[in-house]
Amino acid sequence: MSSVLPRRAWWRPLSHTDYLASSWFPGLTGVRALAAVAVVFFHYGGHVTDRLQGWIAVQLFFVLSGFLITTLALREEGRTGRIDLREFYLRRSFRILPVYFLLLALTTVAVILGGTYQSSRLADAMPYYLVFGNELVDFNTPYPTSWSLGVEEKFYLVWPALLVLTSFARTGKTALRLLFGASAVLGVVLFALPLAPSHTWASLSVHYCSLVIGCLLAMVLHHPRGFAVFRPLTSPAVATAIGCGFVVFQFSVGPLAKALGGHWQFVVPVYAAGSALLLVAVVSPGPVRGLLSSRPLTFVGDRSYALYLAQTGAAGVSGWVLPSGLAKAAVTTVVALLIACALRRWVEQPAIAYGRKVVKRRAPAGPPAEATAGAR
Repeated sequence: MSSVLPRRAWWRPLSHTDYLASSWFPGLTGVRALAAVAVVFFHYGGHVTDRLQGWIAVQLFFVLSGFLITTLALREEGRTGRIDLREFYLRRSFRILPVYFLLLALTTVAVILGGTYQSSRLADAMPYYLVFGNELVDFNTPYPTSWSLGVEEKFYLVWPALLVLTSFARTGKTALRLLFGASAVLGVVLFALPLAPSHTWASLSVHYCSLVIGCLLAMVLHHPRGFAVFRPLTSPAVATAIGCGFVVFQFSVGPLAKALGGHWQFVVPVYAAGSALLLVAVVSPGPVRGLLSSRPLTFVGDRSYALYLAQTGAAGVSGWVLPSGLAKAAVTTVVALLIACALRRWVEQPAIAYGRKVVKRRAPAGPPAEATAGAR
């Protein structure tokens, strides 16, 4: 299936039928690219990039990830009548684990050779990193950006299973899933609470809010009545306005945080809701999707996962010659992208291809589920 709509309908709001028929959302890859680059510029751009507030772009990743994973699961259920948990976890494992553990191993080797394995506190964090408890590490290590993987992987250990458990309810299924979805968040939160230092609790809970918003958006858009509520936003004119508004919003995060008393935790749900509206605009035909599906952005977006994880190592290279600032952020992004290109060619793509072969042995019919949107 293709994401390209009939030429005669490009200017109209997206119909629910066309939305369900779209097996690929190229604009979302561009969103991932911009989010990854924004995070890098936040870390290494210094005060010059303060207005961008790139730190919060991780929440855009969370919303996007929740939306994609839930969309994949619901469409698989619609196509086959069931959600295959084993295949889901296999696909996620081959997509996430090889790059994650390879970069963790390379980071470990680097700090050991530098004689800082203990002093960098990587040794203290290693038990958490090996089991994706990354977000529970409340001190700096040479692998700091991996905390978001800890948040995501716990959530997706629970969320697809809950979708399966609620799939038997044919009457009021959506309402039940909303209820069980809230229960999933509560369960993950209660699981993390005894393990987390008290001052990290607020940050742990708020990240799950962004993931839930992405999941709920996918569920609403999948349902005809829910899609009808958002359909006016899918016209090219409104979608373009949303895209422009989100850019303004991105640069207003700092003032918004100050207005809320400096409590960034209050900003995150608002930003996540804005990100959900952006995704509605991105999956719709029009200028926003056209811009975000451009070749440069999709090139970076396809490599955004590895780029995001490799940024600390890349900064170690750029830091030899450049102080913090735009130049360092730009060079760090380029170096991280080069690393990501190598990882994509020799690690990611072979691992994903092998994972698809494993999945195909169990279900030879039907298109690969990951083709829907290229979930991280």
